[in-house]
Amino acid sequence: MSLIPKSHPRAKSLFIREKLVKGFDNGLVAKEGLLAQGRGEAFDYLLGEKTGKPAKNAIRAAAAQLLIAERPVISVNGNIAALCPKEIVKLSKQIKAKLEVNLFYANKMRKQAITKTLKKSGAKEILGLNPNTSTKLLGIDSARRIVDKNGIFAADVVLVPLEDGDRTIALRKAGKIVITFDLNPLSRTSQTANITIVDNVTRAINLLIDESKKLSKKNNTLLRKIIDNFDNKKNLSENILEIKENLTRGVKIA
Repeated sequence: MSLIPKSHPRAKSLFIREKLVKGFDNGLVAKEGLLAQGRGEAFDYLLGEKTGKPAKNAIRAAAAQLLIAERPVISVNGNIAALCPKEIVKLSKQIKAKLEVNLFYANKMRKQAITKTLKKSGAKEILGLNPNTSTKLLGIDSARRIVDKNGIFAADVVLVPLEDGDRTIALRKAGKIVITFDLNPLSRTSQTANITIVDNVTRAINLLIDESKKLSKKNNTLLRKIIDNFDNKKNLSENILEIKENLTRGVKIA
């Protein structure tokens, strides 16, 4: 049972930390995943811990891109499985995307723990576990190069929440359209992806589900227009400007 009072000014942030610690204790999250969370949290402070207009525009473009995809796949790592497994499964059903477990610090027990969590959250099929259907992405040396032939390898659009830059680059070189959540608008992942949602995944995932549901009623011509009107580089610049303005306001208040 959580000892964090809801009245605590940092309650939401602390609840997220608690989820990750629990995920670590349950074998989902690597130690390095805890460190990555701290880095992301620092950028969330700079963004004002809210979903800004640039993030909402990216979410809308991401929803359109996922809906228009022929073979969408959602890549799941330990942090995502610990933070929002039910939401990831719900999104996969909403956009008819496959789920694939893919880890930087890979081992069989972690994959099994993540799979169990996703199945408890309602997932039926989970890829990335069968060595007989595995293959390699070119241009990457980490364990994340191992992907499923029927999943990420065959995908046209890949949603990679909390991704590392090397694989984002490799996925782009392989001809994939890449969508990511990344709180750091300056990271290689953010700069390389086709659509970067600069927001905390625990906030943005439900907005992406809602936007996907809303846009699912629209035709492909409108969805394509939304995608074509989105400029990821410009959107990232707007996020950086948002951080700058938040820092300026902080200086004035002090």
